[in-house]
Amino acid sequence: MPRKALVVSLVAASFVLGTGYLLSEDNRFGFSWDMQTQGDEGRGKPRSAQPAPGTVSATASRQQKPPSDSPVGFMLAKVAEEYARSVRYPPWSIPLTEAQARAYRGNHYEPVALPLEHGGQFIVTLDKFRFTRGEDILVVASLQGPQVVGDSLQATLERPESRDPVTSTTLERDGQTGYYEGSLSSDEEPGEYRLIVEAAIDGKPVRHASSLTIEPYLGDFEGLEDTYISNNNLIIPVIFSPQTSGFYGLSAQLYNGQQPVAQLQAEKRLDRTSDTISLKVHGTLLAGKSLNGKFQLRNIQIRQLPARPGDRTHYAFGPDDGYDFEPPDLDDLTDTPAVNPESEQRAALLQQLADKF
Repeated sequence: MPRKALVVSLVAASFVLGTGYLLSEDNRFGFSWDMQTQGDEGRGKPRSAQPAPGTVSATASRQQKPPSDSPVGFMLAKVAEEYARSVRYPPWSIPLTEAQARAYRGNHYEPVALPLEHGGQFIVTLDKFRFTRGEDILVVASLQGPQVVGDSLQATLERPESRDPVTSTTLERDGQTGYYEGSLSSDEEPGEYRLIVEAAIDGKPVRHASSLTIEPYLGDFEGLEDTYISNNNLIIPVIFSPQTSGFYGLSAQLYNGQQPVAQLQAEKRLDRTSDTISLKVHGTLLAGKSLNGKFQLRNIQIRQLPARPGDRTHYAFGPDDGYDFEPPDLDDLTDTPAVNPESEQRAALLQQLADKF
């Protein structure tokens, strides 16, 4: 990319990211366009901006500088600092915070609540969002409120484009829980589907609509090979036997006990003779850390990448409990930032822009 175009793109990105920061609750940089009203000496002059607390240097070698009095300068300095911190890690091995780990839901279906009159709700729940073709789709529905409802509901799976039904079932009410339960077959062509649950409420038909996907069978996870150290990385070979040859993307989260460590990803072409994808944990995430005992690989997800433009990406998931493993000696790992000349150039240009204000 030409230098001029790179500068323009960095400035645009900096203004977008910086504006978001200035409007966020983390911003403590105070500024105001109000005019002073006390005394003649200050009349007509804008109040000076309150400087923010001292900012941390973008790199350890830079001397700490006072924050700029210009909101734009402060914004650019903050963006440069955050960008310089992020490029320490390669994109395939980045830190995983506790907040990010909690937010990850995996193959999770978010229950959809349909509001009813008089404060009632019509809620439908599934045990997951993506189903492998052939699995049973367990549907649970509940109705809350003073409405009069029958003893059964009707659940139908339909294609979203044509609204043609492909399968249906009756949800019967459980006498103890009051929930309506039933199951549908997912033995249909892979793709997106609409789930329609119909109820007669106070004598009127009410339709609850939500969505799910049916995925093809991609293959089987068969565990881990022995882990080892190479080029300042912890290598974790994951064995996956694919049903068909193609390019696959693997992602997972690394834990040490209950402590999240890293978000990992890798891509590779797999076939009948190659069934291992190696995840790599960069040394910056492990060196000098208080990590003891076994590691765990959790929330494992594999994607079959599209062979042609317009094809769907297909998904499959590893075992719910993930895999535990005993790591090799990590003493040889070092806290050495990843080397990416293009990212380093961008970080330097951002800092140069910030220094001009």
